[in-house]
Amino acid sequence: MKVRDCMCNNVTWVKPNDSVCNCAKLMCDNHIGCVPVCNDAQNIVGIVTDRDIILRSIACDKDVKSTPVSEIMTCKVCSCTPDTHIDEVQDLMKKNQIRRIPVMENNKIVGILTLGDLAANPNINNEEVTNTLENICNCNKKNAE
Repeated sequence: MKVRDCMCNNVTWVKPNDSVCNCAKLMCDNHIGCVPVCNDAQNIVGIVTDRDIILRSIACDKDVKSTPVSEIMTCKVCSCTPDTHIDEVQDLMKKNQIRRIPVMENNKIVGILTLGDLAANPNINNEEVTNTLENICNCNKKNAE
């Protein structure tokens, strides 16, 4: 199975100069946990997660209304294409300890694939999804020690 069979096509994204507050509101309004950061040409330049907002802005006492997302975003973004095989994406998730991967085509964002998307798909082995999540959690525990 390919990423295109599971990914979410409706992607909400922000620009680097958008405020952290605006980004958080978009996440809340759209019930999502991450937002890609794209330039005017829709090339991805970063990604902001709900965790980034907490750890890199709120915990650091930054003013979320004036702080641009470019100051808190993760710049090194792991991505895939619509034709990437699901097994390969799960390996990327394990290796990079991530639950969400932007889907890129011709250097433009065309979707997002989350671990939740994989878990909700009846055609994907739930044991594999559980294994991916366990690997992500175990890596995080090791890093916390």
